[in-house]
Amino acid sequence: MSAFTSCNPANGDVLFTRPTWPPEKLLSCFQRVRQQHPMWANSETALRAQLLLNLADRLHDHRDRLAAYVTQEVGRRTAECLAEIDKSILLIRYYADLAPRLLAQQTIATSASRSAVAFEPLGIVLAVMPWNYPVWQVLRFAIPALMAGNACVVKPAPSVPQTTALLEQAIAEANLSDYLQVAWIDHEHVEQAIALSDAVAFTGSTQTGRHIASLAGKHLKKSVLELGGSNPLIVLADADLTLAAQEACHSRFRDAGQSCNAAKRIILVPDIAEAFMAIFLPLVAELRCGPPNEDLTTLAPLARADLREKLHAQVLDAVQHGAQCKIGGVMPEGSGFFYPATVLDHVTPQCRVYHEETFGPVASVIRAHNEADAIRIANDTAFGLGASIFTADEAHGWHLGQALNVGSVFINRYTSSDLRLPFGGVKASGYGRELSEFGLYEFVNVKTYWQR
Repeated sequence: MSAFTSCNPANGDVLFTRPTWPPEKLLSCFQRVRQQHPMWANSETALRAQLLLNLADRLHDHRDRLAAYVTQEVGRRTAECLAEIDKSILLIRYYADLAPRLLAQQTIATSASRSAVAFEPLGIVLAVMPWNYPVWQVLRFAIPALMAGNACVVKPAPSVPQTTALLEQAIAEANLSDYLQVAWIDHEHVEQAIALSDAVAFTGSTQTGRHIASLAGKHLKKSVLELGGSNPLIVLADADLTLAAQEACHSRFRDAGQSCNAAKRIILVPDIAEAFMAIFLPLVAELRCGPPNEDLTTLAPLARADLREKLHAQVLDAVQHGAQCKIGGVMPEGSGFFYPATVLDHVTPQCRVYHEETFGPVASVIRAHNEADAIRIANDTAFGLGASIFTADEAHGWHLGQALNVGSVFINRYTSSDLRLPFGGVKASGYGRELSEFGLYEFVNVKTYWQR
């Protein structure tokens, strides 16, 4: 039997191991949730909101310990992990307030004596979750799905069992275990779980997302996919360069660069390219690798050794194909999975980093011929999650945003997620939306009622 095993990215030490379930336990899990689900689905939305607020309280109780576990297993800085827990608590409170109003039946004027639209749950939603935000990603999917009356079964990432076990404990303390279950299964049993569920949510790589989507299609299950990203950050000639450089540095190197929604490709027009780099490079040079639980650390390690190896191979390929490594790019010696903040300038389409997602602290700088070329380069990718445009002319920025084939455009700010706005992408970045009212409606049966 395989196991969920985590190790400390700062030193490589094994932290926690938990065995996976046999197939029969997965079946009994779904049977239990299926049996309990009608009670949840038929309850008042306001009651569901109150019960989920209990989970927010339990997360607050375990806040420091949860953040410590995320730091230990993922390697992110403590402050970043605390922010993840706090945002998860805000998410619950947001939907507890919003959902009762948005899920209320809507009366529609037609030729019928009475007609309406109702938002009813689909049933059991399976989530296959990633490792990089092991609390936020689970709850970003689960809270709106639960508020809509669904039950949820979560397959966690194999490298974060300690964090997941504590989250599971908080769920039990909030008396939600009948409707929100953790399934300790390996990847070989995901198809069985999909077949037993009524819908599927997945966050992770594009390659795995394609596989999940094919399995969901095979079993005719609704799916929502939030996949990789290679977000462009475009700096125009009239931009505030100090702001653009600061935002680019924060976006690219926060969470050790291990965020799908980070700025990955910095696209510069000729008029400001050298001036931008003169501000950007010193900011990157100030970043300090170190243990993630130390206050002076500003760049934590990568989560796993294989991720670091892949990232370094991408850097070496870029240099081999003509990119200039302005800073970093050297594999560190010693224990842990550290990688220095790295800037690759003059990246061209011959480089892997031009086309592939870089999941780590590597910024790819691409020089555009002009503004139109910058938009072309931004769209010259398989991905379509988000994009940033820096310009003094905000109306022009909004206009250019219409030409970008992405799920979100941020003007004079790095790409991020806001509870009140839909989050998701197009193309190889997936489909469907999370957060906001649109995320609430992803896993509902929008049902029409008509009476003569």
